[in-house]
Amino acid sequence: MNYRHDFHAGNFADVFKHVILTRILIYLMRKPAPFRFIDTHAGAGRYDLSGAEAERTGEWRAGIGRLDLDAMNPRARELTAPYAALVGAAARGEGFYPGSPAVALAMLRPFDRMLFCDLHPEALKGLKACVGKDKRAKVIALDGYTGLNAFLPPVERRGLILIDPPFEAEDEFERLAGALVSAWRKWRDGVFVAWYPVKAGRGPQLLARHLRDAGIRALRLDFAIAPPEPGQRLTANGLIVINPPFCLEGEAACLLPELVRQLSQGRGAYETGWIEPQGKEIET
Repeated sequence: MNYRHDFHAGNFADVFKHVILTRILIYLMRKPAPFRFIDTHAGAGRYDLSGAEAERTGEWRAGIGRLDLDAMNPRARELTAPYAALVGAAARGEGFYPGSPAVALAMLRPFDRMLFCDLHPEALKGLKACVGKDKRAKVIALDGYTGLNAFLPPVERRGLILIDPPFEAEDEFERLAGALVSAWRKWRDGVFVAWYPVKAGRGPQLLARHLRDAGIRALRLDFAIAPPEPGQRLTANGLIVINPPFCLEGEAACLLPELVRQLSQGRGAYETGWIEPQGKEIET
């Protein structure tokens, strides 16, 4: 496991992923009952944008560095504001960019619970520092795929599972598909969010086919700052959301055009649709 998110923190994919994540967490907190957030590939938790790794790639400059709430339409600005408040000075390349663990730690209530998994030694060190003595959260040195089924269903009976692999392995889409199907069969009421890159190959189509074959209906959100090109840097990515909040599709339809306009420099695109068990994907 060589992947280090320090080089990519705050890029366009992080902005897309974490804006959507905040919207789902806000929805879950509308109900008074506690819930659990499980992050299977948590990473270091937060990332220094002034550090050598982030400065080497400078990817944050084309991501969080471009985000401008004042230039958004009023509804998109309202939906993005909770994420922007968490990011703070990171938009200027100062301080730390919050990964998904830091987002959850900042947002969740005193009675909600969090579970973070990772195996990379440096990531674990950073993750433990990020969590500190927060009794709501537990850090486990474990492959997220291995432990996922052991954690489900949570005692709270409500929750969000984020699966955000590094996609280093050639069979990552197969592993992700298998993990999603297995976890959903064990806990059909949970909200599952899976991130994936869009590059050459048919990985996203394979993932969708596995979900359809298993009888799973899921919301699919794709976001690109430029058309993907073989062998080039990442320019497109997506999220699969199983059991999405009822309002998420409409919020995404408002948010994604604004993110494309601000981050894509004129070559981006977005797409939303449903993966349907009947084998037909409905585009919107």
